[in-house]
Amino acid sequence: MSKIGSKTVTKADIVDRVSNATGLTKVETEIVINGIMNTITSALENNRRVELRGFGTFGVKKRDPRKARNPGTGETVYLPERYVPTFKPSGLLRKNVNKALTEK
Repeated sequence: MSKIGSKTVTKADIVDRVSNATGLTKVETEIVINGIMNTITSALENNRRVELRGFGTFGVKKRDPRKARNPGTGETVYLPERYVPTFKPSGLLRKNVNKALTEK
């Protein structure tokens, strides 16, 4: 799926793989993948969860304001309240990843 020697799978790699598996052109496949990503992003922006059965759940968590420290300077910085996207893998995904990596 990814380039030889690379440990990162890019969006282009996903487009190539899905295009080969479905028979869609790369342009059509990229449109579909962009649509999926935009749908997930839009749902998160509206504070909605996205559940992909067998894969995982995307959500948004509120982080309270807090004091933190800049590790480079030691200076105290104040982090405002913020919202961060989260991902919780499904049990099936965790099981499959664990199985694949322990068999290598």
